[in-house]
Order: sequence, then C-alpha cells, then structure tokens
Amino acid sequence: MTSPSLSRDKLHTEEAVELHLVHQLVTRQGWQERPPSAYDRSSALDPEMVEDYVRTTQPDAWKRLSDQYVGKARETLVQQLVKQLQAVGTLEVLRNGIKIIPGIKISLCGFRPASGLNADLVRAYEGNRLTVMRQVRYSTRNENAIDVVLFINGLPIITMELKNTATGSTYLTAEKQYRKDRAPNGEPLLTFKRGALLHLAVDQDNVSMTTQLENGRTRFLPFNRGRDGGAGNPDVSDEFRIAFLYRDIDGAEAALSRDVLLDILNRFALVSEVEQPGGRLKRTTVWPRYHQLDAVRRIVKHARRLGAGHNYLLQHSAGSGKSNTIAWTAYQLALLHDDNERPVFDSVIVVVDRKVLDQQLQGTIRSFVTTPGYFRPIDETSAQLRTAIQSGARIIATTIHKFSTDHVNVLKNEAGKRFAIIIDEAHSSQSGKHADNLGRVLAESVLADEDLDDNERALLELQRMRGPQANLSYLAFTATPKNVTLERFGVRGSDGLPRPFHLYSMRQAIEEGFILDVLRNYQTYKTYFALERAIEDDPQLSPRKSNRKVARYVDFHETAMEQKAEVIVEHFRRHALPELNGQAKAMVVTASREHAVRTHRAITRYIRQEGYDDLKALVAFSGEIVVDGANLTEPGINGFGETELPGRFDSDDYNVVVVAEKYQTGFDQPKLVAMYVDRHLSGIQAVQTLSRLNRTFPGKERTYVLDFRNEVEDIKEAFRPYFNTTAMEEVSDPHQVYALLARMQEMHILDQGEIDRFVSRFLQAQQRADERPVLEGIVRETVERFRTVLTEEQQEEFRQLLASFLRFYAFISQVVALEDSDLEKMYLFGSWLKRLLPSREAPQGGDVTDDMLELQAFRLKEGDVVDASLEATEAKPLSPIDRFGANPFTEEERRTLSEIIKAFNDRHATNFTEDDYIRFEAVNEAIIDDEAWAEMLRNNPPEVVRPRFGEEFMRRAILAFQRDRQMQSAFLQDREGREMIMGLMFGRAVRGARRIA
Repeated sequence: MTSPSLSRDKLHTEEAVELHLVHQLVTRQGWQERPPSAYDRSSALDPEMVEDYVRTTQPDAWKRLSDQYVGKARETLVQQLVKQLQAVGTLEVLRNGIKIIPGIKISLCGFRPASGLNADLVRAYEGNRLTVMRQVRYSTRNENAIDVVLFINGLPIITMELKNTATGSTYLTAEKQYRKDRAPNGEPLLTFKRGALLHLAVDQDNVSMTTQLENGRTRFLPFNRGRDGGAGNPDVSDEFRIAFLYRDIDGAEAALSRDVLLDILNRFALVSEVEQPGGRLKRTTVWPRYHQLDAVRRIVKHARRLGAGHNYLLQHSAGSGKSNTIAWTAYQLALLHDDNERPVFDSVIVVVDRKVLDQQLQGTIRSFVTTPGYFRPIDETSAQLRTAIQSGARIIATTIHKFSTDHVNVLKNEAGKRFAIIIDEAHSSQSGKHADNLGRVLAESVLADEDLDDNERALLELQRMRGPQANLSYLAFTATPKNVTLERFGVRGSDGLPRPFHLYSMRQAIEEGFILDVLRNYQTYKTYFALERAIEDDPQLSPRKSNRKVARYVDFHETAMEQKAEVIVEHFRRHALPELNGQAKAMVVTASREHAVRTHRAITRYIRQEGYDDLKALVAFSGEIVVDGANLTEPGINGFGETELPGRFDSDDYNVVVVAEKYQTGFDQPKLVAMYVDRHLSGIQAVQTLSRLNRTFPGKERTYVLDFRNEVEDIKEAFRPYFNTTAMEEVSDPHQVYALLARMQEMHILDQGEIDRFVSRFLQAQQRADERPVLEGIVRETVERFRTVLTEEQQEEFRQLLASFLRFYAFISQVVALEDSDLEKMYLFGSWLKRLLPSREAPQGGDVTDDMLELQAFRLKEGDVVDASLEATEAKPLSPIDRFGANPFTEEERRTLSEIIKAFNDRHATNFTEDDYIRFEAVNEAIIDDEAWAEMLRNNPPEVVRPRFGEEFMRRAILAFQRDRQMQSAFLQDREGREMIMGLMFGRAVRGARRIA
C-alpha cells in the first residue's frame, strides 16, 4: 500500500502527521482503516466489526443468537453489549465477554494463550479485528471530531489527539484540548471505564496519556522512551520520534502493534481502587507507562528464549511505579512457556525488604489471578513459605526476613524445579547472608563427581549453592544499586563492565514530573560553638570515650536543642506549612534514638510555649530506650501503636515526625514537603533519606531541605552515581579472596589441620547439642594463639582481614563459580572463629556533665539557599571492591599524600614511598572500626573531633611503628609533617565512618 498522497503545501500540517501515523499502523502493524461513517455515536461502537468478530470466531454462538432473535441478532448483540459496558466497563467486557439470554456466551476479544496447545484459543486470538478511524465525530450533541480512534473488534480502546510542532502546537496543546473541549459527561466514548480506556496527546516528538478525562482536573502522564537518560524520545532515522508507536525499534515491538496492545489489555491494564479519607473508594484505570511495559516485555522475551539461570538488574528510580512493575513481571513469568510449551518457571517468588508485605503489590497480583492457590502471600510464619513451595503455588510473595530463616533451609534441594526470584530494593537484600540463604534454599543439588570424598562433595556443594544457579533467575529492582549489586545482578557489556538490564533513571523521573528534585531548594546551617572548662582539674577519663561524650553533650544540650527546635518550627510554619492548602508534612532526621526523643521534646515544648495550634509532632524509633532515667518507647510517647503511625501522620492531626533510623527508606508519604536533617548522611543513605521528599502530590511543586550537618557538595556527590545510569569503573578482582587468605596465613595462627578437623566434624554433625562444645574446642585452639602470639595491633589487623575475607567471599561466590573447597573450608571455620575471637576492650569513661563543662556559646548560622540540582551530564561511576576495611584514596588525597612524602624525604634524607605511608591507613582503619570512634566521627562537627583524633592517631601510630625506628623517628620529630599526615587521615576517617554508617 502506497503512502497517502498529500499536496506539497500541506506536508507541514497536522493532517500530514495524522495520515502518516494511520498509514504506518495499517502497513506495518496490520491494522485496518475504517471510514468514520461506520461509527455509531449513540453506542460508541463500530457495530459491523462487533458482528464480524462474533460471527467468524464463534459461529455456534452466532447461530444460536440469530435463531433466538430472528432478524435482530446484531441489534440485540449491540444493545446487550452497551448495557454490559455501562455496568462493568470496557476492560471487563474484553476479558470476560457477555451473556445473552438464553445463556449464550459471547466473547468480545481473544487473548494470546500462555501456551499454543489449545487451538481454539489460538484461533480466537488470530481472529481479532484491529481497526482505526480518522476524524471520528463522536457526539450526539455537537460535531466535535477526535483525530484518531483505535478499535478492537468494534470496541473503542484508544483515542488520539494529534498536534504538529511545525505549526506551533504540541502535545501540550492536545492535552489542553482534552481538558477544555472533550468533556466526558454524556459522551459514551469518553466516559471513564465505559468508553475508550486510554487517551493519547501526541505530536511528532512526544506522547502523553491519561485513562480518565475529568475536564480541567485531567492528569496526563508521559508515555515516552526516554532520551539520553532524560525525558523525551530519541531520534529515529527518517521518522518522527514517536515512531515507537507504530514501528518496531531496537528489539522492541511497536507500542500499538497487535501483540503489544492485546498483551496490555490482557496482562497489564487494571482498575485500581484506593480508599480515600472518609472511606470513599476512588477507581482509576492503570495503564503501564512505557518504561514499565518495555522492562516487563524485555524480561519475558529474554526468559522465554534462554530459560532459567539468568540475572536481571532493573535500575528504576523512585516514582517509577515499581510495585506494579514487579507484580506484572511476576504474573507474566508465572504464565511463561518456552517454545516447547513447557513452563519456564515452576514458581515465582517475590521478596520484599520490608517486614510487612506491600499491599499494593498484593492487590495488583490478585487482580489478575483467580485460580485458588495460584498466589500465596506469606505474611505469618516461615512454615507458610515451606508449604507454599511444596504445594506448587505459582506466585509467592514474602519478605527477606522470612525467606532467610532456618525453618526454610529444608527446601534447598527442590530438585528439578526452576524459580524466578524477584527482589525489591536489592541493594539491601542481596549484599550478604540473606542472599546466600535465599539461593541455597532453592538451589538444585546435583554433584556427581565420583572421585570426591563425602566432605569434599559437601564443601563444593555448599560453595556451588552460593554461586550462579542454572535453576534460579534473579530479578533485582532498585533505584540505587551498590557496586556489589551491579556485579551480582548486572549484565556485562562489551567492555566487560556490569550495567543494568533496564534503566529508568532518577533524571528521567524528575524531568517527566513523576518525582520532584529534592536538591533544587537545599539550605544548610553551620553549627558553631565553643566549650569552656568549668573545673580546673581534668576528669580522669579515657580520651576516646570522654571526647565522644563531650560532643554528644553539646549536641544534646538544652541550648542547642531549643535553638534548633525554634529554627525547625518557624521555618516549617513560614515556608512549608502553607503548601498543599495546609496539608504539608515535615520529617526531622536525627542521629540516634535519644537524639530523636530529645528533639521531639524540644519541638513539642517550643510549639506549646508559642501557643501554636496548627502543629503537632510525632516521634518514630524502634525498641525501648532509657532517657534521663525513664524507659521510653515510640507508642508510649505518641499514645498509639507503631503500626498506626503512617495513617495517623497522614491525617490532619499531625504534620511533623521526628525519626531515628526509621521511615528513612520505604516510607511513601507524598505530602512530605520539608525535611530537617540533623545527622551526617552520605552515599546511598543520603539518597534514600532525602528521596522521602520526592513523591508528587496535587499542588506540590517544591520541597525544602534544611540541613544542620552536611555540606551541599557532599550531598551532590552522594546523588551523582544514581542520577543517570549507575556504572562501574571496573569489576572486582575475584583473586583478592586468595590475597586476603594469604595475609591471614602469614600471621601464623591458622592451622590447616585444625581447619580440616573442624570442617569434617561440622559436616558430619547431625545438629546434636553435644557437637557444639567439640566444634568450639577446635576453634579455641586458634583463639588461644590469637591471644598469645599476636600483638594488640596485629590482633586488630587479623580481625579486619578475617571480616573482609568473610564478606568478600560471601559476595564473590555469588558472582563466579570458585570451585575451591579450601576457600569454603576457611569460610566455614572463619565464621565460627570471628564469633569466638575476644572483643576489643570497651572504651571507658565517665559522663560529661554541666559540672565539668560549660556551654559558652552556641549559635546557628544560616547558609545560603542553593540550587544543588545535578546537571544532565553529571555522573560518577562506582568503584569495584578493591580495598578492604578502608576507603579508596581520592585523586586529591593521593596528591596530598605525594606532597607529604616528598616533604618528609627532603627534610630527613629518607626514601619513603607511598607504600610506606599506606601503613598509616591501617591505623586509620583501626580507629574507624572502633564503634565508639566511628559514632563520634559521624555525629559531630570536625572542630570537636579533630583534637582528640590527633591524640588517638598519635598513640596508635607509635605502637604501629615500634619496630620501624626510621619511620617512628620521622613521625615524632617532624611536627609539620605529622600534622599534615594526621590532617589527611582525619579527613579520610570522617568519610570512612560515614560510609559504613
């Protein structure tokens, strides 16, 4: 079919765009163009196509209908169809058909069956009539015409208003036309549920969509592929950018192709019911956004072709509609059959990193599943999970906490079964033992090397179950993948580096308006204070703990608390509270549970003192804490149970919540407009915490961040890796596991004979209580050498090496097949050894009180309000796992270190190298690994910590270099050089402490 002719002077018009789109649908995707006169305005149907589909695909039903209603078969069919459309809606009619007396079952659409074994279902699918009309005059009251309407078997599915950028109109003009000139009242084609399911506003470059016309309140969402990591659509050679609607591009079928559109109607589109305040249900039709549709279909296509045993990392930003994407993926994988008509997976297991299963996710899955036992949410005991797998449930939803318990380990030999495991927020679920246990639970057990003894076979089996599994496919969803997540689940590119299988970036979500840019209105406060000793004699306190308590005292001192409370309350009332017609909420992020309690007290006290009746604060923390001699809990302070807090906070009764390590992730409250940060944040923790603000809400156009602790550039640095595609500089070298093992062996406290004896006994143990002391006795022989052979500094080094080995082995064994039983032996033995090693001596010291210290001055200095938004090109790759127990050196730190080395060598005629000075890093690591020091470095301003850090670093450095007189002499004699190295190490210590928070 040749392209429709158009005069030269009309090539730049809207008509040309319309003709091209329809022509492409007809020639490329098999649509049939129908004249607009075939449209019946009163029924909003193409009656001829309705009859044609029923007559040709269901001849028996049509004959019964014709015999029963002689001469009125089509009229009766249309009348009854209209009644059902009005009663249950278009989507329900397409999926379930209608019945006409006497019991004549009529199907209105044939969907592709999960397998091709049922020939009747295949014929019904192939018999669908996809038709398109131009310039449809739809109203019985006026002559308004919609540019394009798409029908399936005579039922309208999609309306389209097309605009032409060459004449100054865009898709935004089309949106305005829908809002102003396409009133749905009294128009069956435009009525929610009863008429077309989707309305598209289109120009040559962009597409937006809505499923419900509500006049001026109609909300459109982008339906675009994304362009260079942001909003929009990429260029297409010799085509409009919207060609993805009607052309197959880059391995993806056209969005309006037969297969894709019918797939959406069958397995994506759904009617969602959300309870509103007052108990009213709001119904909306959910249609997948383009990235959701693309992600699910690409996964399904890949799994159908390659089967189980593959990993998929989906980096989908907050605001991406992740719960629905996961539910759609689970449902479609559960139905998936390969080319031989065999199910690809026996069960699909959805694992969320929350203690309470996502209700939206459950609801979406249930909306598609009607067969009893097909879907099993595990919301009680692990025994439920065991029963669900053994009974053959096709979709199982559970939490990472239940999946990793000992009760489930009996399932690790589900021989012959294949599983798809979908993990929500994979960065927190998959970096350690949870992932290890999860994989071992479901792995097949097939080792048949006859040359191996029982112990060797058992060791290799344990190791193999940690690694990639031919019967397991992992699908990991996260907005903020760590380096371990990328390496564990990413797809290797041509350069060998791992990348996400599918991307919907933070930048695209911001540009498309699905989330807000929380860095756009970011403000810092600088904390300054001075301490004056109130007594002449210093208290006899150890430097380490005293200093931590001094900093804590300043932070919790009533003067500081009261001033911060005033700033928070007044800022919120002045800037944020007027937003959302007074419904705006705020979150105050604190460093600890005690900090949260005292901050909540100060805010409540200030609100009461000022007589404000428009503010009321809640506090959120876990467990019980003693403050000023009183045992306190969250329910006790708030006056209601923990589970009630999200609902209470959503009401008009409360508008501020003070949190400590709670609700900083996984908490969706779209009315949050302001955040007050009173703790150090870095890395993923910074991104996740501030992202609580980014959810959209009607009327929410901006957010406010007031930060008492962090610098703007540090926060921007945290966001950079996740703004566009998260990438890596290079992959982790698996051989490092051998380097770690060798370094431990060099310390001469590990005995291979003891390790072999322990492992042999461990593998043969039958979970008898009397085995425990025997196993511990073997390990304690190593512990005794640890205590007597190693110095204090060597003990510290061994602890770090052992911890690094265990962490890295647990990770790398999930990525590559190691096939080395000696490593598995060391892992089993080391896991017990780590628990039995003597702990470091706890730092001692008394409390710092008003009698010892006097708060001379405390003031808050307001910083400039800045736009910290990232530029489109800003990105930062993640580093591989290549240093253990330490931070990698930044370029600036390496330059500084080189200058220090040169200065030392020039002054002392020495030949120190970078390797010599890297030994100072071990001193730094020991300080960071001390929990008391790490807390102090994280939670206090540098000017408070720096003096005591210098004393502690000096003490440890002298011990570390007691056998290296040349280095010790240079370090002690050269004050300027010493201050330089300690300044460098202090900066790295602060960064390292925040990184491991």
